[in-house]
Amino acid sequence: MIHLFTHNDLDGVGCGILAKLAFKNKVDVNYNSVGSLNYQVADHLEHAKVQDQIYITDLSVHEENAKKLDSLHKQGGKIQFIDHHKTALHLNGFPWAKVKVEYEDGRLTSATSLYYEYLVDNHFIEENDAIHEFVELIRQYDTWEWDKNQNFKAKRLNDLLYMMSIEEFETRMLTKLSTTGDFSFDDLEDQLLNMEEKKMVKYLRRKKREIIQKQVGKYWAGIVFAESYLSELGNELGKENPHLDYIAMINMGNRRISLRTIHNNVDVSEVAGKFEGGGHAKASGCNLTQEAYKLFVAESFPLEPLREDASNNVFNIKESPNGVLYDSKSLGVFFLVPTDSGKWQIENNEKMKDKLFSSFTEVEKYIKRTHAAWLVKDEEYVSFLAENFRKLRTK
Repeated sequence: MIHLFTHNDLDGVGCGILAKLAFKNKVDVNYNSVGSLNYQVADHLEHAKVQDQIYITDLSVHEENAKKLDSLHKQGGKIQFIDHHKTALHLNGFPWAKVKVEYEDGRLTSATSLYYEYLVDNHFIEENDAIHEFVELIRQYDTWEWDKNQNFKAKRLNDLLYMMSIEEFETRMLTKLSTTGDFSFDDLEDQLLNMEEKKMVKYLRRKKREIIQKQVGKYWAGIVFAESYLSELGNELGKENPHLDYIAMINMGNRRISLRTIHNNVDVSEVAGKFEGGGHAKASGCNLTQEAYKLFVAESFPLEPLREDASNNVFNIKESPNGVLYDSKSLGVFFLVPTDSGKWQIENNEKMKDKLFSSFTEVEKYIKRTHAAWLVKDEEYVSFLAENFRKLRTK
């Protein structure tokens, strides 16, 4: 018997679908959460047979299970571990493991793309255009490359998975990949996806008003309680709040924290590693441990949500050479002024602060982190400038 243990997200489910395409009814696919994998693998190894084949994809095993798998491999058992998270790179020390984070051309890998290559190289699966596109859509979604490429088809594929059971999604994908020359959504799927898109927009809009900020260790985190659309929400909040190092989305139901960052100099897998988690540099997750609960929930609970920056401004826009106006609850308005040398200075309560900032990004980061300031609407900006002009004329 062939056994596959894989993740229950799109990348993991993609591996399950490929396994069923390759091995048909000879494979038993087990979809696991991050927390349940090691229990499932340990339970299986208690009665595993040497003639069985064991595949593990998109999730990492702990040291004890790695030793058991290695022992079974040395007895002649067929073991193949495939992953793309850098937190699993140490397992490359075993002959049955392949962990690869990126391809030679710089593209990030996914478990589905690596497993597909393994199945093709070993003649377990026959390539076609539909399967190739399906695999690439999953790779782009899982690595967030779809956002850079504006490949919304990849995002819609992930949305479709979470709109139905894994079993129904499997059935639909297996039919598409077995009978069509290309990969596409049918009319019913398109209608469902369009409805889901509207729901997601409303959800993201609501969550934007709930985010709070807090310094956790050396990083500034944006914290929000959320249980849906986590990748989209983390990316959206990160883009709208670039002064924050990463976004932490707390799911109290499953006691997990999802971490996302848009910054190249922040590795959220390191943050996740402190709380029994791991993942990618820009997308990771961890358990809501007692320490994590204290830092992200208990200590942040009294804090007020951030005020959103004004949108659709024409005059009060960031980096304006005429100055940019922000407001705050603690110290009132901040007027950010560019200097002749290209640096930026802060005027607060009609007094110019001595400190100079090298860029607008740096001065905005300072007032947002220190005073939770927000960009005001054009009307307030114009009134502020008019009042200051009046004062200058009367002096």
